[in-house]
Amino acid sequence: MWYFHSPKIAFGEESLAELEELDFSRAFIVTDEVIAGLGFVDKVRERLDVVGCEIRTFDQVEPDPSLETVRACAAEMLAFEPDLVIGLGGGSCMDAAKAAWFLYERPDIDLAAVNPFEYFGLHNKARFITIPTTAGSGAEVTGGAVVTDGAARRKMEVPTYELIPDLAIVDPEFTLNAPPCLTAESGIDALAHAIEGYTSSFANDFSDGLCLHAVRLVFAHLARAYENGARDPLARQKMANAATIAGLGVGASHIALAHALAHALGAIFHFSHSRGSALFLPYAIEFNARSGSGRFADLARLLGLAVEDDSLAAGEVAEAIRRLMRSVDLPLNLKEAGIDESDFKVHLDELCDRVEMDSALATCTRFPYREEIRRLLTYAYDGRRVDF
Repeated sequence: MWYFHSPKIAFGEESLAELEELDFSRAFIVTDEVIAGLGFVDKVRERLDVVGCEIRTFDQVEPDPSLETVRACAAEMLAFEPDLVIGLGGGSCMDAAKAAWFLYERPDIDLAAVNPFEYFGLHNKARFITIPTTAGSGAEVTGGAVVTDGAARRKMEVPTYELIPDLAIVDPEFTLNAPPCLTAESGIDALAHAIEGYTSSFANDFSDGLCLHAVRLVFAHLARAYENGARDPLARQKMANAATIAGLGVGASHIALAHALAHALGAIFHFSHSRGSALFLPYAIEFNARSGSGRFADLARLLGLAVEDDSLAAGEVAEAIRRLMRSVDLPLNLKEAGIDESDFKVHLDELCDRVEMDSALATCTRFPYREEIRRLLTYAYDGRRVDF
């Protein structure tokens, strides 16, 4: 038995107006300084002012939010006692908001102890809303969060479906003027979610349709959004929808090998998660080509690639992803991404350690053992096609 979880989703132009339909008295907004500086907090505040809601803002979230930041945010929540928590921003802001909201609801629980098998009784003190300002992470609709434990040099997952928001507001106005680099990284992140959700061993009928449509949307609209920006509002809206749809799809399935590799890289090198998961995606696909899953021929057909053999199709899909990444100026290997070779070699064993302990490996259709993980990382550093 399995379950499909989704928040209520308001999407499209003027969907932010949904805030004016709410009945809350004290709202706590979790975001970062950049988002606040862009005036996005003011846009939310204007809507909440209509219903007379008192507002407190925490804008100190950093990329790959730390455990210390989450705890500081939760402490301010506990002092303010909101009945509404809003995660406003990209995946880092929404993950920080989720984790801090968990500690606000359950200050007696250590985040390291959170798991998907227990009931924690959230939503008692406050309702939770997400408002994404990037089109990529899908965190606006997923359960769980990822927090960086700096002391242990690892990404710590906080996995519980109780962290799924009550409402996600996907208003393309927030992504309309996103810079090209952010557009590329976040959009490819959505693709990584969709493809890993479709090829994970947890894939199912409910996740499949969502993941496949998200792949279709990203290939059709990412390059346009990257090249045209605000001049192409349709591409912006389609990419915002693609990110959320991919989030729903992977939330009903699971991430896999590319994300495990990206989590390790991000923990040790402070490398952007979205860029990391995208960079590793073609290598993970090539590694999984020998899994016999039967999933890659479907993806090839979706992309108009005339390949029926599943293992050959995997290679063609990987190449299609590389072409898309190149079209939006993303690096295709770790050397190209600027990671120093000597640093990489020094930390290679530690990277392998981190990958081995990542829960995303549980849903790989072909499980990588340590020597294979080491080879995968080395191939991804040099930019070699995976041939083992």
